[in-house]
Amino acid sequence: MSTLASSTHVVVIPSYDTGPLVYDTVRAARAAWSPVWVVVDGSSDGTADGLRAMAAADPGLRVEVLPHNVGKGAAVLHALEAARKAGFTHALTMDSDGQHPTDLIATFMAASAAQPGAMILGRPVFDASAPLLRVRGRRISNAWTNLETLGAGIDDSLYGFRVYPIAPLAEIMRGQTWMRRFDFDTEAVVRLAWRGVTPVNIAAPVKYLRADEGGVSHFRYGRDNVLLTWMHLRLLLGFALRLPMLAARRLARRPPFGQA
Repeated sequence: MSTLASSTHVVVIPSYDTGPLVYDTVRAARAAWSPVWVVVDGSSDGTADGLRAMAAADPGLRVEVLPHNVGKGAAVLHALEAARKAGFTHALTMDSDGQHPTDLIATFMAASAAQPGAMILGRPVFDASAPLLRVRGRRISNAWTNLETLGAGIDDSLYGFRVYPIAPLAEIMRGQTWMRRFDFDTEAVVRLAWRGVTPVNIAAPVKYLRADEGGVSHFRYGRDNVLLTWMHLRLLLGFALRLPMLAARRLARRPPFGQA
């Protein structure tokens, strides 16, 4: 499959201490798309130097190295701001640890080009490698998200393989101090839905690599569940304030409700 190139859509890969897996992810992403931007979020695993060497030999790859770990959301925002200045309008975000399907990058980008006002969201298809606790836990988050958006049609609130319109997302993030860490994925889609950005869901496989396969997870059940609980409390308050507006939009079938 030949690499597709774009002047409007960029792949953004935040990376934090994923080890050699990031190299395979970046190579696969570059085989599917150009350009690809990697944001090394204060990694201490030595991959910053390796990625810089890859970028030196590949004009379709750009590597940004942050001096210390600031969180996934903050790393994505760093890339969004730079991409917007460079003239890009949309960004596909994906993880660096091999969980996301690089072979679907072109499919998601095509869906975004066809509906540029929408956000293109991955609906995860789990296999036997998925931890049962994680699968069940996301059902709770999805239920809260469905409530907070008055049923806007977000199939999954946590799966980070997505195409975002850059301008509204960057504006939302600049307007508040949250969405900088693990709370980014969920809060991004809820607040974009509040802004009238329609979700378009596409099924996409997700793979959880075992430790002997190099799999790395930075999710901490206690810490990150507290973060998500606080996030949903904020979003519920925001939902209550926006309920009349959302109800009016839903009745009128205006975005984010109805077809994109």
